Amino acid sequence: MLGLIHTDLVDLKQTKTRGGKNYFVTLIDDNSRYTKMYVIKHKDGVFDMFLSYKTEVENQLDKKIKKIRSNRGGEYLSFNDYCVKEGIIHEVTLPYSPESNGLAERKDRTLKEMMNVMLISSNAPDNLWGEALLIACFLQNRIPHKKTSKTPYELWKGFQPNIKYLRVWGCLAKVMLPDPKKRKVGSKTFDCLFLGYSEHNVANRFLVLNSNIIERNTIVETKNVKFFEHIFPLKVIGASEQPIDIASDTMCQDLRRSKRQRKETSYRDVFYTYLVENEPIIFSEAISVPDAKHWDKAIRTEVDSIKKNNTWTLVNFLKEQNLLVVSGSSRRNILLMDRYKSIRQD
Repeated sequence: MLGLIHTDLVDLKQTKTRGGKNYFVTLIDDNSRYTKMYVIKHKDGVFDMFLSYKTEVENQLDKKIKKIRSNRGGEYLSFNDYCVKEGIIHEVTLPYSPESNGLAERKDRTLKEMMNVMLISSNAPDNLWGEALLIACFLQNRIPHKKTSKTPYELWKGFQPNIKYLRVWGCLAKVMLPDPKKRKVGSKTFDCLFLGYSEHNVANRFLVLNSNIIERNTIVETKNVKFFEHIFPLKVIGASEQPIDIASDTMCQDLRRSKRQRKETSYRDVFYTYLVENEPIIFSEAISVPDAKHWDKAIRTEVDSIKKNNTWTLVNFLKEQNLLVVSGSSRRNILLMDRYKSIRQD
């Protein structure tokens, strides 16, 4: 382990990540094929990433890097003096012969192909290529190698990886709001796009799509989530597919609704009610319609219920007081309508 490290830098300057980064660098252990990948903004960041990688792996494995192999790119010139100082042999490829560093080149191609498949299949924006590459590298380390029949992770760590928690990249996720941000009225979750796994904890990474509490288009990490792996919220809906409302709290079919025309009544900016057309609104209309006897019985039943429950108290009207006329609440109208329907059915 760490006898030879293959490395290569890939330029994706035509498309920047959300953080404005243009490149990614891979560092691959020759023995186990375990790969570490870093997304960087500038070419001169390669050396800094190598120093971080060297410190981490040598501390974790209690071994030293013996050799490193790269191409002749200018970003690797700064390695020479450092490698001489640390006793590391720096191997470079022949001019115009990238096949000399074939292992790193093939790994880069595999990661880019996986990245493109994930972005296209989920219709995610191109600036998420960094997140897609990280998860692609994560999965590559957990796929058995055809020669050893073991995963790079197992050879690197010494034990088999746990893959039970793997999810479909780019799927819909309903993330639970943190307790300080929960409200007694309203949804307790918000819609997100699944991006991957956190590197240093057990949480998952999500892109916020729809929320009135958490700022949209931000990345959050949490483990309190419900996945919908068959739903891709950013995917273009084809003609044969049913539209999906990712803002709804439950994925259920709409209830069958009446086809009759509805009238909208606004009570300032608080709420709206909808009354079915041709239904009586006041008492004089109710006793003049053809089924007036049903309305009369419904009204009497409702009045008897009010008296029985002592809902109101009858008092004498005082002339010096102002009379406030109330037309009845929407809830009372609904209850009266229910009584009318039950009487009519009987």
